[in-house]
Amino acid sequence: MFSLVARTVEDRLARTAEPVMRDLSAELEETSHLCVLRDQEVLTLPSVSGHSFRVHGWEGRGVPAHCTSAGRVLLLDATPDELYVRFPALADDRPRSEVHSLPELWAKIEQTRRDGYARVREEFEAGLVGVSAPIRDFRGRVVAALNISAPAERLDERLDTAGRVTAKAAAEVSADLGWEGRPKPPPAARLT
Repeated sequence: MFSLVARTVEDRLARTAEPVMRDLSAELEETSHLCVLRDQEVLTLPSVSGHSFRVHGWEGRGVPAHCTSAGRVLLLDATPDELYVRFPALADDRPRSEVHSLPELWAKIEQTRRDGYARVREEFEAGLVGVSAPIRDFRGRVVAALNISAPAERLDERLDTAGRVTAKAAAEVSADLGWEGRPKPPPAARLT
């Protein structure tokens, strides 16, 4: 039953986000992805290409949350205790990642809260950069991440601009899902 409900919610989310993703991809001329959190991984639902070149194979593929911009966005509502439960040990298989401990992950999540979007530069994969922004439901809970990722030679110099544009697009999807307010204040706890 839970699986059926999750698919229904994700289907509605994808239908709501797709027109905004098309506009975002056209504006930035890059591929956009709609992502959700599954345990310790980010799962890509649909992708929309903004150009003739398109990387295939992201849909349905899980990637580590801690070293991706989408993962950091999807963890915005987590408390430090929830991070300890979700990540009893961070995999150390991404040497380029800036996150190798829970305090480092918490710092990246706090930076994402301040900026309104997350950015990564070649942390997940050499030569790949990306930005993500939160999509919130009617309660204000982060339910998905809107992501733009591309080769560094095309996107790196305009990564912050892409982040702001992606945050605006994610806010549009959030409004379509009924979110009218501002994000709730972040948890006050600190990771040590």
